[in-house]
Amino acid sequence: MTTIARPAASGLRRPTGLNTWYTDGWATTKRNLIKIKRVPDVLVFTTLQPIMFVLLFTYVYEGVIDIPGISYTEFIMAGIFAQTIVFGSTWSGSAMAQDLKNGIIDRFRTLPISHSAVLIGRTNGDLVINSLSMVVMIVAGLIVGWRITTSVWEGLAGIALLLLFGYAFSWVMAFLGMSVRSPEVINNAAFIILFPLTFLSNAFVPSETLPGPLQTFAEYNPVSALVLAARELFGNVPPGYPEPDVWTLQNPIATSLIGIALMLLVFVPLSIRKFGRVSTRS
Repeated sequence: MTTIARPAASGLRRPTGLNTWYTDGWATTKRNLIKIKRVPDVLVFTTLQPIMFVLLFTYVYEGVIDIPGISYTEFIMAGIFAQTIVFGSTWSGSAMAQDLKNGIIDRFRTLPISHSAVLIGRTNGDLVINSLSMVVMIVAGLIVGWRITTSVWEGLAGIALLLLFGYAFSWVMAFLGMSVRSPEVINNAAFIILFPLTFLSNAFVPSETLPGPLQTFAEYNPVSALVLAARELFGNVPPGYPEPDVWTLQNPIATSLIGIALMLLVFVPLSIRKFGRVSTRS
């Protein structure tokens, strides 16, 4: 008796495996990189925003804010790196919200690909954007007088730590992008998270200069640990800088790595689960 083949069911996925997962992830990553290439506005703002922050804080505020033992330019660069990396991670949230509105996510779910690969491709796009931003900021920083005074390997470790933090934060933004009601809301929702994380930290001024409750928030703010870790790895900590009173800032590199691990452990599975449940919004 002849067997009649049935059409594949909607949402059927190939057997999962390392090779399949890598292939699917690379395919979705290429999709997002092509989108960046075809939307030059993304690249324009990716390069202009870091330059604007470097020039603004080094030339406008350097004469106003005094950091004993070091120029404000050297002090501020790690903060600008961290702020730009965190803000750059919002592309995942915006893209996921837009794809959800356009029905792209529903189409992805009908394809025989891994759900996690789609999200990996999206967050990899953020990693590329943040890498371009880092290159621009480093060049701009060198022009205005910033220098890495430690070894090459420590400098590379600082850059890698910043990019890894941004990658982990992209998963937070991807989850947020699938949780908001419309793409128009994502920027406002992200700002509520990003504003206190970046400005209520030691990115622009020493945390000990902040008033009581804000100082406490800054000391336990993961961005503060990231900024201080970058300063240590770049050799931009002022001589005689007072020893922090809290463990998070006494061990900024370890704190940053713990924060990265927690974001990935929590938001990777949450985002994958959310991806499988959300539906197109009209």
